[in-house]
Amino acid sequence: MSRDLLNLQLELHEARRPYALATVVEILGSSSAKPASKALIDLSGKVIAGWVGGGCAQSMVSSAALECLDTGAPRVIEIDLNDEVFGAGMPCGGSMRVYVEPVLPKPLLWLMGHGRIVESLCEFAQRLGFDVIVNDPQATVERFPTALRVISDDSRYQQLQPQTGDFVVIATHHKGDYDSLTRALQSEALYISLVASRKRANLVLERLRQEGCPETRLARVRAPAGLNLGAKLPEEIALSIVSEMVLVRRGGCGEPLSKTLPATD
Repeated sequence: MSRDLLNLQLELHEARRPYALATVVEILGSSSAKPASKALIDLSGKVIAGWVGGGCAQSMVSSAALECLDTGAPRVIEIDLNDEVFGAGMPCGGSMRVYVEPVLPKPLLWLMGHGRIVESLCEFAQRLGFDVIVNDPQATVERFPTALRVISDDSRYQQLQPQTGDFVVIATHHKGDYDSLTRALQSEALYISLVASRKRANLVLERLRQEGCPETRLARVRAPAGLNLGAKLPEEIALSIVSEMVLVRRGGCGEPLSKTLPATD
């Protein structure tokens, strides 16, 4: 793989931009690409670096890349370069197999707060494949060794900048609920939850409502946070919250498997 391709992959990784990596694994007959040729395809289907063939193959590889980015699953495609109708669109005189692999950034969790619930939640989320940013004046790297980043100089939560698909959990012990929730609701985060009693959560939401926050935005807030597991201990509460995050991420229903799976002999 060329250094330019590797450098671009590193840049995309650091920018948390998804892409697909296409690799030619086999060539039969004539083709402008060679085995091990590689290309990077972005979310629009555009080849942004590399080469896996010209007009004969590029459109099919780009189409497969978009499907892989949508499903999150890799696939091998076979391209008949001889077939003008069902193949790549023009007779190039051969065939090729291309492995298309989606490269997706880990889901990002923004944790606002400190304490045992937040510490446990950081640990659980990291083990479940999340990158975690902890933002709280009392947070320290020592207390959050698995966090991707710890922010402790942001008392008004100005650095809370969730992107589309991010997760946000607010556990600021009432001190930063309003500021952090206001910023979270201005984003396209996939999941926003508030760790608070129902009474406290309603007070925060009512304040936002009186300030003109639309009901459609307020309805995005999961408060109190988490699934009803009957949790009492901080670790159990963290488990209930991360379980709800997994449910949202994977499209689950939260019902017991014993009730949802079909009976088998």
